[in-house]
Amino acid sequence: MKTIDSDKLILKIRAFAEERDWNQFHSIKNLSMALNVEASELLEIFQWMTEDESNSLSEDKLVKVEEELADIFVYLLRIADKLNIDLEKVSLDKIEANSKKYPVSKAKGNAKKYTEL
Repeated sequence: MKTIDSDKLILKIRAFAEERDWNQFHSIKNLSMALNVEASELLEIFQWMTEDESNSLSEDKLVKVEEELADIFVYLLRIADKLNIDLEKVSLDKIEANSKKYPVSKAKGNAKKYTEL
C-alpha cells in the first residue's frame, strides 16, 4: 500500500468544496450523515454475498467497492479538516489504546469484545 498524503488530499477536497460554494452545506452534522450514507452503500454491495463471495470480488464489484471507499475517505477527511483533527495522530493513539484493551495474550484468535476477555 502506498503512503497517503492526507494533507494534500485535504487541500484538494477543501478547494473542491470552496469552488462550488459548498461550505454552507458542510456542517459536521451533514458531513457525518453523508459519511454514514456512503458506508451504507459499501455495506449494500456485500449485503447478500456469502463469505467466500465477499473475499473474491469480481472486477465490477471491486470497482464499486473502490468508489464507495473513496467516498467514505473523502467525507472522513472533510470532517477531520472541519474539526481540525489530526487523523494520523488520533488513529495511532487509538491503536495504542486498543493494544491495551486487547492484549495479544488474551485476544489472539479471539473475536470477543475486550470486556469479555
